[in-house]
Amino acid sequence: MEHLAQVLVSGLFAGMVYGLISIGLSLIWGVMDMVNFAHSDFMMFAMYFTYLLFMNVGLDPLLSLPIVILIMFLLGVGVYFLIIRKVVGGELVQQTLCTFGMVVFLQSLAQYLWSANYKLITEPIASGNVQIFSTFLSKGQVVAGGASLILAFIVWWVINKTRVGWAMLATAQNRASAPLMGIKVNRMFALAWGIGLASVGAAGVLLANFYYIYPQVGATFQLLALVAVSMGGFGSVVGAMLASILVGLIEALTGFLVAPAFKYVFVFALYLIMVFFKPKGFFGTH
Repeated sequence: MEHLAQVLVSGLFAGMVYGLISIGLSLIWGVMDMVNFAHSDFMMFAMYFTYLLFMNVGLDPLLSLPIVILIMFLLGVGVYFLIIRKVVGGELVQQTLCTFGMVVFLQSLAQYLWSANYKLITEPIASGNVQIFSTFLSKGQVVAGGASLILAFIVWWVINKTRVGWAMLATAQNRASAPLMGIKVNRMFALAWGIGLASVGAAGVLLANFYYIYPQVGATFQLLALVAVSMGGFGSVVGAMLASILVGLIEALTGFLVAPAFKYVFVFALYLIMVFFKPKGFFGTH
């Protein structure tokens, strides 16, 4: 029973990190009706940024968190204006190939710059274990989960409680009418990309505390984020977080009770059930 409790708590904290990744993906979809298949590969770059700051400057991941968030926000805005703006409003296949092309480019660039070797940040501040009641967990995982929840709340607050957030919601609801209300749609799209990449970048920094860094690290997280966003409902921040926590719990529980090799089978099986019975997800409108 004690081992089961430890597995569930571990799955809960993992799900919170998945939630921070999924929120950025959900936000871009909700505002632009566009799926960013390179989302988690930008997270991979954030992990490398964190590693470089640690190795070259001696800056711990928790201290470099605001720096990397700012870098990723600016990168997101830049990517939108330089690349994504060209395909907005185009055919679905154009948008899909554009973001898939970024997947190949980002992974190849990372391998060229830093090789395919696995890298790990050794002995960060959030190293070692921490006891929660009768369970022992990685301190890095606990910090990552808690910080993810706080950052997710900040994103939710910005979207739902500020004028800029209301403008983004208005753009998501009716892109054609938004300019009539004085909303600059291109700025809202750029902001969505900026916040989306800042969110996934923050998740990358938190994962870098305890997770190996390599060019293809984003692949598994991308699939899980897509599943979580679909289950939570495209465009719903709350839905993305709740679905991500559910995915983390199922993943951990299945790996413990059945076998680690089958943990993703049950996650995707749940997704298929959701598609049949509630295709819009928990809170989705698309």
